[in-house]
Amino acid sequence: MDRRARLVAGSALAVAVALGGWLVAPEYVLAKLAWLAADPLRFALALLALSVVRPLFAWPTTLIALAAGYGFGLAGVPFALALIVLTSVPSYAVARKARGEGRVATAGERLAATAGDVRAVTASRLVPAPSDVVSVAAGVADVRLGAFLLGTAIGEIPWAVAGVLAGSSLETLAAGSLSAVFDPRLVAAAALVAVLVLAGPAYRHLHGEGPENEN
Repeated sequence: MDRRARLVAGSALAVAVALGGWLVAPEYVLAKLAWLAADPLRFALALLALSVVRPLFAWPTTLIALAAGYGFGLAGVPFALALIVLTSVPSYAVARKARGEGRVATAGERLAATAGDVRAVTASRLVPAPSDVVSVAAGVADVRLGAFLLGTAIGEIPWAVAGVLAGSSLETLAAGSLSAVFDPRLVAAAALVAVLVLAGPAYRHLHGEGPENEN
C-alpha cells in the first residue's frame, strides 16, 4: 500500500470512528452495564466485549475501569488493567501496519530509540492523553508489541486504580462519573512521574551518550 492509499484509508477510518462515537454515546453503554452488573459472569463477559469494540467508538479506556469498579469493587483492578491493555492493541496494530516513512514516523522512532520502547510508552500512558492517540503513536513509531503491552500495563496502573476506585463508590453508573477519575492531584502526580521516567534518557541524549538498549 503506497503512502497516498494509506492516507486515504487512515482518513476513512478516522471518520468512521468519529461517526461511531457520535451515534453510540457512552451513556447508553453505561446504562446497559449497570443492568448487567447483577450477574458477575455476565458482567465480566460484557466488559470483555466492551474492551474489544471500544476503539471503534473512541471511548475513553477509563470507561472500562469505572465499570469494573462498579461491578467488582477493588478486586476489579487487575481485570480492568488487563482489559485496558487489550483494548489498546487494535489502534496500535492498525497504525503499525499502515505506518509510512515520513517525518512523523521518523520522529517517533527517534524518541523510542532514545528513551527505550517500554519507557517511552510508559511515560506516554502516564500523561492523561487520549489512549488511542498514544496507541497510534506507538504503532507509527514501530514500537515492538511486547514493549507496547508492558509499557501500557505499567503506565495505565494509576488510571485503572483511579477508575476502579471511582466506580466502586458509585450507586449507579453515569457518564458524568468519568470526570471523577481525573483528579487534578492525580494528573499532576502522574505527569511528574512521566517527566522523571524520561529525565534520565533525555539527559544522556543531550550529553551525547548512546540511546537506551531497551526493547
